[in-house]
Amino acid sequence: MNGTTRTAAAPRTVIIVGSGPTGLLLAADLATAGVPVTLVEKRPHRISNLSRAFVLHARTLEQLDARGLADELEAQGRSLDRIRLFDRLTVELDTLPSRFNHLLVIPQYEVEKALERRAAEAGVRFVYETEVTGLRQDTDGVTLDVRHPDGEPGELRGAYVVGTDGMHSAVREAVGLPFPGKSVIRSVVLADVRLAEEPESVLTANAVGDAFAFIAPFGDGYYRVIGWHRGRNVPDSEPLGLDEVREITRLSLGRDYGMHDARWMSRFHSDERQAPAYRVGRVFLAGDAAHVHTPAGGQGMNTGLQDAANLGWKLALVVNGHAAPALLDTYQAERHPVGRSVLRSSGGIVRLAMAKRPWTLALRAALTTVLNGVGPAGRKAAGQITGIGYAYRAPRGSHALVGTRVPDVALRGGRLYEALRGGRFVLVTPGPAPRPYEAGDRKDRLVVESWASDRRTTLLVRPDGYVAWAAETPDEAAVEAAVTAAVGD
Repeated sequence: MNGTTRTAAAPRTVIIVGSGPTGLLLAADLATAGVPVTLVEKRPHRISNLSRAFVLHARTLEQLDARGLADELEAQGRSLDRIRLFDRLTVELDTLPSRFNHLLVIPQYEVEKALERRAAEAGVRFVYETEVTGLRQDTDGVTLDVRHPDGEPGELRGAYVVGTDGMHSAVREAVGLPFPGKSVIRSVVLADVRLAEEPESVLTANAVGDAFAFIAPFGDGYYRVIGWHRGRNVPDSEPLGLDEVREITRLSLGRDYGMHDARWMSRFHSDERQAPAYRVGRVFLAGDAAHVHTPAGGQGMNTGLQDAANLGWKLALVVNGHAAPALLDTYQAERHPVGRSVLRSSGGIVRLAMAKRPWTLALRAALTTVLNGVGPAGRKAAGQITGIGYAYRAPRGSHALVGTRVPDVALRGGRLYEALRGGRFVLVTPGPAPRPYEAGDRKDRLVVESWASDRRTTLLVRPDGYVAWAAETPDEAAVEAAVTAAVGD
């Protein structure tokens, strides 16, 4: 679907600005829940093959599994059971407590294709070639000032607006939020090339002395090469030739694999920035509009998709009248600390990879010794990079499981992440529920399942796969109160 409008949107409409992976996942989640969604994009309708992201981590694959997309993407990509961050440091993934105990190498545009198809099927309304020029909000909604493809000004009206429009977010600027941080590495070179020799690994990366290089396949015969040299600090506008890319690759990896036939080359710089708030009134930020960081560890697209998974079900409950607007405050409380942690971890990887001074080299050697293998430190590093190690803060006095991620446990009716499809809560009980909690108006928000094992804990799992409530031996009244508090009457 494509089109523009100069008329006000319905009061329940959520307007999403930016049609990258974060915006597409969020839009489809809301539309699946019955919320009218308009997705605004200033570019023409196309999915570029010049994307920078190349990996999906375990937690993101779990979220995509809950939307019926993971198996399709797994069939298109190539999996790795370990990550080599720099020389001699390996993070093992095959011991992750996840159905997806690996990293999936797949270009971002393949992810976008699947997410866009899902959004279109859910009824999302796409508005292309429309630029946001301003924003006004009041107690009832938000009005976006836009410029239409013909250059004429117009307005779009919605109950809420979410900016998923990248590092240079027009939405973030319109609400006056700063984007503090700094450029970490400058003059990073990027080239899409063919190789005469196939690399030994699906992902190839290393740092030696002043140089770093990374190679990943597109799957169409081309490879993405990213490189950086400490001594080559020039503006992004400086012309780039293939010989420079070859030289950096040889310094870092020992050879250039016979790269040739570059179809695209560019320079860019990598920043570490985070907005101080992810919400201003009825306006939210997610993905690169809220946080940007170095590509180390491949956490960028993954963090944005998990932002969307957190925000979508909360917006849906509020817009549909099943929860109070205060629920939306938990998006900032839960996702801002994760964004801050990702900035620290990805930045730390870059700094250690490019270590040069004796004390930083000694620190890298010590960390390599501690993190290698499958001990506690290695498991913690793997959990942080892949996203499965994050938990959300629970209210005081809550069960120990509240706020933690639930793996894809076996249920009598199938797998948990199959039960989560449709954006519903899942009540997991030791046996048949004492009453049909999902009956009537709750069917679109709640499904009741029971453990396939003899486990006795009762769990209420949020649509994003985290525990909303848990108890060991609850009575019917306690379960009813927990369900009502979470999903409404």
